[in-house]
Amino acid sequence: MGIRGLMTFVEDHSNEFFTDVQLRDTKIIVDGYALFHRLCFNSNLEIRYGGDYDSFADVVQKFFESLWACNISPYVVLDGGCDISDKKLTTLKDRARERIQAAHSLSVGGGGCVCPLLIREVFIQVLIKLQVCFVQCFSEADRDIMTLANHWNCPVLSSDSDFCIFDLKTGFCPLNSFQWRNLNTVKGTQNYYIPAKCFSLDAFCHHFNNMDRALLPLFAVLCGNDHVNLPIVEAFLSKVRLPLSPKGRRHHRVLGVLNWLSHFDDPAEALDSMLKHLPKKDRERVKDLLCSSMEEYQQSQVKLQDFFQYGTYVCPDALNLGLPEWVCLALAKGHLSPFIRDALVLRRTFLHTQVENMQRPSAHKVSQSIRQTIYGLLWNGSSRPESMSQNALPSQPAAFSEVERISRNIKTSVVYAVELPKDHFDLSKLTELPLARRQVLLFETLKVTPAVLETLPACLRLPAAVTCYWLQHAEAKIKLHHLQALLLGLLTGPLHALIHSAGKDELRAGGAEALYDEFQRAKALRPGARLDLDTAHGFCQWQCCLQMGVYLNQLLSTPLPEPDLTRLYSGSLVHGLCQRLLASPSVESLLSMCPEAKQLYELLFNATRTYAPAELFLPKGKPNAKAKRQKKKAAGGSKNRARSTSGTRLWHVGSNRFGPLMVEDLEEHIEAPELE
Repeated sequence: MGIRGLMTFVEDHSNEFFTDVQLRDTKIIVDGYALFHRLCFNSNLEIRYGGDYDSFADVVQKFFESLWACNISPYVVLDGGCDISDKKLTTLKDRARERIQAAHSLSVGGGGCVCPLLIREVFIQVLIKLQVCFVQCFSEADRDIMTLANHWNCPVLSSDSDFCIFDLKTGFCPLNSFQWRNLNTVKGTQNYYIPAKCFSLDAFCHHFNNMDRALLPLFAVLCGNDHVNLPIVEAFLSKVRLPLSPKGRRHHRVLGVLNWLSHFDDPAEALDSMLKHLPKKDRERVKDLLCSSMEEYQQSQVKLQDFFQYGTYVCPDALNLGLPEWVCLALAKGHLSPFIRDALVLRRTFLHTQVENMQRPSAHKVSQSIRQTIYGLLWNGSSRPESMSQNALPSQPAAFSEVERISRNIKTSVVYAVELPKDHFDLSKLTELPLARRQVLLFETLKVTPAVLETLPACLRLPAAVTCYWLQHAEAKIKLHHLQALLLGLLTGPLHALIHSAGKDELRAGGAEALYDEFQRAKALRPGARLDLDTAHGFCQWQCCLQMGVYLNQLLSTPLPEPDLTRLYSGSLVHGLCQRLLASPSVESLLSMCPEAKQLYELLFNATRTYAPAELFLPKGKPNAKAKRQKKKAAGGSKNRARSTSGTRLWHVGSNRFGPLMVEDLEEHIEAPELE
């Protein structure tokens, strides 16, 4: 939600509408969506290369540490799926187009703001790690945030202008004036506070002839929010003489509508006056739409305090849809994504564009078969039409709509779910399925055999399986150095764990620190370096595969441990390693300083190489050798696969045998994030 032009208007009148506050010793309700966008775009993070999730995770951690230093207890509330009434569909499609244009601008060296694909999942993992209280709403969170803040009599932290309209008891603090990086001490004490500004609804209404605050929801829908964008309202506003703003057209509508409304005693009187300007045939329809949109600013029926205090989440919309109880609770806990909820409830999903090659098909195409399995599982929990009774003729597979990029625009494609036997994969009983059966479906979907993953640390098995899938399906021109850079990047988490583990061996930790520092130097790409679109597109495809692999794994109640996404992929690192490997293709020289990392890399490479196309390993400049290599690979496929589980030789970096160190030495330091 959001009202066009309102936030800039109130900020231009900051001295009138805001009061300075010293925030400490309080609860605060945090708009999670607004926060992770703010931290992503205002922390000098690199976003052209697909996301530096480790750097983002560090910023998120520092933010909450600042709150705790001031004895501020945060409760994070995240948006869920799309509005089930579809009132915002046009707005959502417009934003998808804007994202595409921003991504294109970034891809050719321009500016723009595009959140990396997995930013939400990383944010949630950091919240879990830090034990920050959070909830994911069933739909939009604004009303639930307002209701909880008023129940606890505490402020809201957001950047959404709708919170200037909600009747909040303790007020709304905008993120752009929330100085969490600039802690001050209370005079004469050692207590910290965060300098902030708090919006005063009383001062705002006083500025407009002591307007009744009950008129503000009508102002929001007339001025234009995400729910209402009627041409007929535009026609009305053109007929009403709105006074000109000293700021010109920038604030013309905001100031004009507020001044016009200030002459009425209540919303009903103002609405009747407005409807008189419309054709009679349109009045009832417009009135119903405006009234229903104004209800979006009233108190929610959802009691989030019950979730935070007792772990129970009751949402009337979810109850009316008859969704399985475990699904509703998993959504509330962030164990299932809004993508899953939208596919289940609306049978429509949005596939978010990354900084990719706009001349190629959407990077999400590569992960379509994973999504089809997800849709099949969700379809087994849907209410079937009467025509699908046992006596009916066999029907077409369930159709789901996907809003995706085509060139530099959007299109809606129809994708059919994989048909799964409901007696084996009934959504309502999915959590009761034996682990082995859930693992089989996951492995079959990712087209990987479990044996190739057995030698890997548990928390890297899903990323490795996803990489095997990506190698088999990637449309982009994947090269050997792309795979090498990606697998080297997967070492970041284990290296970080080894360096910071309790009771660490100084010699081993020293080698890990040296390699970690080398990785940090590789991240320092040349300023203004041109983005290699083929490389970027390939890594975007890998992220799409990882995203859907994680979603499917979550839906199946994590038959594989969920990987720590905060240190799994760093766009700057893998792009920097690609540049380094092109200049000096020896992985051995890079890994020689850390034998533990060298061994883990070999295990990852041998687990994935058997799924790579033969041409990936062709020597440069020897195209005639292609057939010969393919023949050799076919003859030695079983031998290579056996070698992948033996862990005895690093064939691609040299002939040196491994020492006695085993992968368990690394695995004991690696922890997957807990989902409670």
